[in-house]
Amino acid sequence: MTFFMVKFGALSFLFLCLLFLPACDKNILSPISPKEGFENTPTEHAINPIIEEISGLADSKVNPGKLWVQEDSGRPNQIQLVEHTGKVIKKVTLKGAVNRDWEDMALANTDLFIGNIGDNDSKYTEYSFYQFAEPTSAIDTIMDVKTIRFQYPDGSHDAEAFIVDPQTKNIYIITKRDNPGKLYQITYPYNYTAVNQATLAGSTKYTGIVSAAVSPNGQEIILKTYASLYYYTRSGNETIAEALQKDFTNIPYNIEPQGEAVAFAADNSGIFTLSEKGVSTTVNLYFYKRK
Repeated sequence: MTFFMVKFGALSFLFLCLLFLPACDKNILSPISPKEGFENTPTEHAINPIIEEISGLADSKVNPGKLWVQEDSGRPNQIQLVEHTGKVIKKVTLKGAVNRDWEDMALANTDLFIGNIGDNDSKYTEYSFYQFAEPTSAIDTIMDVKTIRFQYPDGSHDAEAFIVDPQTKNIYIITKRDNPGKLYQITYPYNYTAVNQATLAGSTKYTGIVSAAVSPNGQEIILKTYASLYYYTRSGNETIAEALQKDFTNIPYNIEPQGEAVAFAADNSGIFTLSEKGVSTTVNLYFYKRK
């Protein structure tokens, strides 16, 4: 998404969104009530050294107190390990992976997924996910990286958000520019030797989704735009697609310069958000603690 910001004027875009927020996000409701659980004011830690184009993050299970982050738009084929305090401590290369336009990250059970799903110009006919076991902090290069190639049934789409259902392992991709956003599904088991055919599973109630997250137990979902966090609950045997058709609630969110990443804490104690650098001089990690 960074190239889009540069092309059309990052400073102007940010000011317009802040001054005319309804025009950038027309789906804002009242903040979530205290009984539903997240603090209005997050804790804040600067990323040090700065990482400029973070577009996805996941709270580590193997490395407690640390997060994995990724960058987009042609950056190196690597993920970075960041402490909850913001300190960057590790870079890990994904052997054989190509960062065409990595958008969003998910940690489902014991595996990390990276979505190579961005397409600002809607010019690609095929997209992919990279899947690999979550590494420890001692690993420098991930050698066993599986590629899940896929196509949409109706042509090209730009997407910056996806969810891996921890219960079924189905992957759900949410498109960004369609209005409303479309929801596509890749059904487990994945085919690693041929192109998977994504199927249309539904739609969201709005457009402009730039990140998504599901709680470790699969019962809560958050979809993120630049201006809002949409919170859903899931019950019984509902699929992700069915849960996203229910009413949502806006939860507290301090608008970031170009906030493109959200993730639940591994212990489900709250949610993290992160931003690309955009026009800011710093990049801050925010944590919204449950009440």
